[in-house]
Amino acid sequence: MDKDRIDGSARQAKGAVKEAAGKVTGDSKWKAEGKADKLAGKVQNAAGGVKDAMRGDE
Repeated sequence: MDKDRIDGSARQAKGAVKEAAGKVTGDSKWKAEGKADKLAGKVQNAAGGVKDAMRGDE
């Protein structure tokens, strides 16, 4: 499994936590940052998936 997939999944999780904290506290900046982190994590995870597929890991 490519390192990007692991890092991307971790970034998605961090973004989800940050977004939830923003919703609870009413902090729109945290909500926006959380959404951005989740999206960046999805992209990074997808890039790792492509690398895995090119190497034949999956």
